[in-house]
Amino acid sequence: QVQLVESGGGLVQAGGSLRLSCAASGSIFRIKTMGWYRQAPGKQRELVANVLPDGLTNYADSVAGRFTISRDNGKNTVSLQMSSLKPEDTAVYYCYLQNGPNSRFQDYWGQGTQVTVSS
Repeated sequence: QVQLVESGGGLVQAGGSLRLSCAASGSIFRIKTMGWYRQAPGKQRELVANVLPDGLTNYADSVAGRFTISRDNGKNTVSLQMSSLKPEDTAVYYCYLQNGPNSRFQDYWGQGTQVTVSS
């Protein structure tokens, strides 16, 4: 099993910044994609950003240019630097990754961390 521990959520005013971090531990084989999803009340969970082992990144249109995702392959961590935050960024943010031996990847999720942006 793999455990994901998130940190860094909280309350911030619009225009402010927050940094989310996620550390993976346990039965780590090879981690493929690492990333962040979010879920606002009454809405479906949506992709925020993800990053491949080689550093290739992908962002939702709604956060591109404001959020930056990064990973440390040696430490099995992924971070999300969020800037110019808007009230619509308010959600529970979930870390996830794909891990497994011999390219047999499974998805793992963190417990979620609340981000609240006040107007």
